[in-house]
Amino acid sequence: MPTTPYSRYALRDDQAPTGDLRREEFESEVSARWFTPQIDRKLLKQLMKRSDTESVWNYGLWIALLVASGVTGFVTWGTWWAVPCFLVYGVLYSTSDHRAHELSHGTPFKTRWLNEALYHLNAFMTLHEGHYWRWSHTRHHTHTIIVGKDPEIAFPRPANRLYALLDFFFLKSGVVLLRDIALQAVGRISPDGEHFIPTSERSKVIRSARIFLLVFAAVIAACFATHSILPAMYIVLPRFYGGFFAQFFNATQHTGLAEDVYDHRLNTRTFVTNPVFQWLYCNMNFHIEHHSLPMVPWHQLPKLHEAIKTQCPPVYPSVWAAWAEILPALQRQAVDASFQVTRPVPGAV
Repeated sequence: MPTTPYSRYALRDDQAPTGDLRREEFESEVSARWFTPQIDRKLLKQLMKRSDTESVWNYGLWIALLVASGVTGFVTWGTWWAVPCFLVYGVLYSTSDHRAHELSHGTPFKTRWLNEALYHLNAFMTLHEGHYWRWSHTRHHTHTIIVGKDPEIAFPRPANRLYALLDFFFLKSGVVLLRDIALQAVGRISPDGEHFIPTSERSKVIRSARIFLLVFAAVIAACFATHSILPAMYIVLPRFYGGFFAQFFNATQHTGLAEDVYDHRLNTRTFVTNPVFQWLYCNMNFHIEHHSLPMVPWHQLPKLHEAIKTQCPPVYPSVWAAWAEILPALQRQAVDASFQVTRPVPGAV
């Protein structure tokens, strides 16, 4: 995992430091502002251990199901049986978003090259250029839901209900990501990216975006050559037609909660869910835990939850309970940008 980059998102409240040492000191100072749960050091060290075994089984099963549903979809193409087959394929494909997210932290596998190879594969599947996204996501963790500093705020206030609906089906985010890839391929980095991506890393973004475009072009050519949309049903399109599933979980992470607070218990949700959803979501339902201690691998998050739950707000009993709070919050924030859900924090007066 690269050193946390410095970007303009810190310039709203602070003077920009100069030099690598001052940048590191600045980031350490920012990190120190966040609430950190109390946990036994030996336990934390144990929880931070990465495991090839745990992740090979998890990712291996995901790939096997993806291949099985894809092959079945091919065999049944042209019949109504293909519809459920590709629905399953699309849902599994869209969860590459959650897997790429975890892989961006470098925590699932002990073997580094496995992390890197699968990270860039999953980043492509979710239409994120991997080098850009890694720096962007690092910034998100440094300044989670701090307005003007976090580049990954999904629903800025006042909430736009039309955009929220489109994004539920990945239509807004997907189009923006495709546009960004096209611009990156011709050497144009977004204004945000120019500030949080080091100059030395930008050539990687451009080269990777060009590879993305070559793959897109190959898929389009295959569709024309076969006179069928079938090739696109396997690459790019599944992120859209199966995207509702990934977005259904992504929106639970921070939507409607507090902005501009350095406490993940106030701006992040944890909920419990059934084993299938939890597996598909890579345990990211334990999201307060993930943000509080992001170097704890996905498979250890349930144990981390048990260790710190008395220091956190009450857990949501289901993903549906989270959505029962999110939808009214978005309605309120569409007309009142100051509204936010307030979570009870243990020990607060």
